[in-house]
Amino acid sequence: MPMLLAAAAVFVLIHLAISGTRLRGVLVGVVGEPAYMGLFSLASIGVIVWLGMAYGAARGTGPVLWTVPDAARWLQAGLQFIALLFVVVGLLTPNPTSVKQEGAVDRPVTGMLRITRHPFLWGVTIWAAGHLLLNGDAPSLVLFGSMAVLGVYGTLSIDAKRRAALGEPYEAFMAKTANIPFAAIVQGRQPLRILELGWWRLLAAVAVWAALLWGHGMIFGVSALP
Repeated sequence: MPMLLAAAAVFVLIHLAISGTRLRGVLVGVVGEPAYMGLFSLASIGVIVWLGMAYGAARGTGPVLWTVPDAARWLQAGLQFIALLFVVVGLLTPNPTSVKQEGAVDRPVTGMLRITRHPFLWGVTIWAAGHLLLNGDAPSLVLFGSMAVLGVYGTLSIDAKRRAALGEPYEAFMAKTANIPFAAIVQGRQPLRILELGWWRLLAAVAVWAALLWGHGMIFGVSALP
């Protein structure tokens, strides 16, 4: 458990204390944007691997804070489907909030961007929340709780960085879209047009969801279904 707490703390801090602060600008000024992105990506991957290994070692060692009936796995499967829709469709949609896609700020708002301008991060948040639903042990709270917190924080951090870098065009993009999923639609700023998501993007999301549902037991040692 101490190793898991350390890994989670480092994972959160490299995003809160580096990626989301002025320190990022200082580092970019020293090593350049490409080098910074490469080093930060490597550091993030390394910490995620560390976090996963520490979680595997800590599972079953902490107190169980809550339990749910086995049938709740059906609800979890539904939540993961929603999460993967956001993640996969979001990654396949041009979006100025995505890495190296700032130029998309001038494109018309369509598809997933009508729902949220941060689909990937909200997908991660829903993914983490779904896993927290089933796993009430302390190690899971540390792992998935940190993922959920960073998912929400990341949306605010990216908005601040893009607003500073892109100025008025991004302000206009923010005015037409919403951070919280479906908020712009509820407020009447955007219509909901499911067909704009693209059938091939939806098919890709379904394929990834089905593959993970089928292979979860083999990959992670725990069945995703009751």
